[in-house]
Amino acid sequence: MFYTVRTFVAAAAAVAASFAVPAIAQTANSSAPLVAEQSVRNVVLVHGAFADGSGWRGVYDDLTSRGYRVTIVQNPLTSLADDVAATRRAIARQDGPVILVGHSWGGTVITEAGVDPKVAGLVYVSALSPDAGETTAQQYDGFTTPPEFVLDVQTDGFGFIDLALFKAAFAADTTDRDAAFMRDSQVPITMSAFTTTLSQAAWRSKPSWAVIATDDKAFDLRMLRSMATRIGARVTEVQASHAVFMTQPKVVADTIDQAARSASRTAP
Repeated sequence: MFYTVRTFVAAAAAVAASFAVPAIAQTANSSAPLVAEQSVRNVVLVHGAFADGSGWRGVYDDLTSRGYRVTIVQNPLTSLADDVAATRRAIARQDGPVILVGHSWGGTVITEAGVDPKVAGLVYVSALSPDAGETTAQQYDGFTTPPEFVLDVQTDGFGFIDLALFKAAFAADTTDRDAAFMRDSQVPITMSAFTTTLSQAAWRSKPSWAVIATDDKAFDLRMLRSMATRIGARVTEVQASHAVFMTQPKVVADTIDQAARSASRTAP
């Protein structure tokens, strides 16, 4: 069956029971390599729904060229708990403080997992950021998801992006060829994850940064700005689709670098 995100969220909320402030664009950092005294050298990247970790390749290449150690989580997308567990395993393997980065649904994951003591900062890339005691679905309240973003929910409760609308919804600034590959390799997410209540909100105790894609069709732009404002994130806006983590890797990498350098300066 086909649903807009808002229609699904309304239905899911019923079953389960069951913030428009302009962002401030910041100047991107240079691509300077790590300096010897920089303490935060580890980056963990968490993908969102309908994608996998391979989409981070451009960000990975940029950050590793600067000297960062980068780990990419492969979320199973089978539940919030499963995705958080996968992210915690990646954090546990790091040899020091970490910048934890999430795209889209990955923002919910890093919000829950980011309370780990190793996490020195959070970067939200066109990402969700619920509070403890909230569900991801509640973040959509009061906002209108663009009509391009339509979900095809299967009888087993897993959702895909509608094939006919995939490029417009997810990756409008990619080539037709790349968008077709992403469409045909998309990873479904269990829709019940969106109605799972978070027990932690790492952004309440960790510094946060946000990259907002102004042409994102998965979210109302007002919603992205509102979430970033609520968590006190330092914001960079860029003209890009929801696939900003793929199409604007330098902007994303520069923001992660800024977070790592800032966390290094404030580390005890």
